[in-house]
Amino acid sequence: MTVRTRKWTTGGETKTAWISDYTDQTGKRHQKTFRTKREATAFDAQTHVEVTGRIHVADSDTITVAAAGKHWIAACEAADLERSTIAQYDQHLRLHISPFIGDMRLNELSIPVIRAFLDKLKANGRSAAMVRAVRVSIGALLSDAQERGLVVRNAVKDIGRSKSKSKAAARHKEQVQVGVDIPTAAEVRAIIAAAEGKSKVFIKTAVLTGMRASELRGLRWTDVDLKKAEITVRQRADAFQEIGSPKSAKGRRTIPIPSGLVAALKQWKSECPDGELGLVFPTGTGGIEYHANIVKRWYHPPQMKAGITIKTGEFDKNGKPILAPKYPGLHALRHFYASWLINRPEDGGLGLPPKVVQDRMGHSSIQVTLDVYSHLFPKGDDGSQMDHAANAILE
Repeated sequence: MTVRTRKWTTGGETKTAWISDYTDQTGKRHQKTFRTKREATAFDAQTHVEVTGRIHVADSDTITVAAAGKHWIAACEAADLERSTIAQYDQHLRLHISPFIGDMRLNELSIPVIRAFLDKLKANGRSAAMVRAVRVSIGALLSDAQERGLVVRNAVKDIGRSKSKSKAAARHKEQVQVGVDIPTAAEVRAIIAAAEGKSKVFIKTAVLTGMRASELRGLRWTDVDLKKAEITVRQRADAFQEIGSPKSAKGRRTIPIPSGLVAALKQWKSECPDGELGLVFPTGTGGIEYHANIVKRWYHPPQMKAGITIKTGEFDKNGKPILAPKYPGLHALRHFYASWLINRPEDGGLGLPPKVVQDRMGHSSIQVTLDVYSHLFPKGDDGSQMDHAANAILE
């Protein structure tokens, strides 16, 4: 490997460039031109290490980000990932990655380039959550390219996150709050009282099992044991109206249910539309109900009827404020179930330990449970308990 200078004259002006001349691990000769000797020397040193380790990828042997993206999506499909997951990755590639860096070659994706790309996404109106999601996707794309021998480094992994930034993000992150993200017990009672028919049974089931919306949409009668008073989660319905496995291995779980819900489900079973899938909450013809229909027809109307609403900031033609359901998404009912499991019996809850809460919720790890709900667990040193312990010291 050598670094040499090259001079030429254009229009009477003498110009200089520096060239790294090397042979890769396959015996193929390559040249790369730089503006300065410093850049050429740094490249030459790094290339020597890569060739020695037989991991070097020359610029001529790599491909564009867009082309690598096609390989990545194909790999995801071959790995039999969920259709909704692949659709999300494809959307990231088409709408957020390819328009900005799709024409760049993989070897050009350095840490500064990735940083600039993420900043550009934010400057072009992408939310912080979307920028994080796209960052994960471009990192996965580069990992796939590494395995194919198309690029040496994954600049996304090299970026990492500084502790200070992680701490700052955690400091500003809002925890789920009762009355904001989690309905109060009084609100839940009012919503159930205002609901009718299958809407009432659905909401009761969501509140007293904490099942995900996809799990409720895919719930079969064969997975409901009314004699043992328990529901076993074995499948879910995805955004494409297809039945598949639960979100994770921990998603497969058995949930005990109270007698009130058993009675409601028994009554509903005699009225439930039949279908080949044997679903508990199907369409009128027995098929998979759309998530949007459940939200708009089963969940929002009882909230509006019960007065569980918020002002939208808009006004109708008569000047009256337009109201909307206070809890727009079904996940609020899952949050409520978690809080019910966690709260002390004297506060109307079950007082279960974190590990049991994790199992009932179907979280992939105990860390997920604690990250979301740790502030709801009793601290063990509140009120009378602290007074009693203090008196033992002071008396």
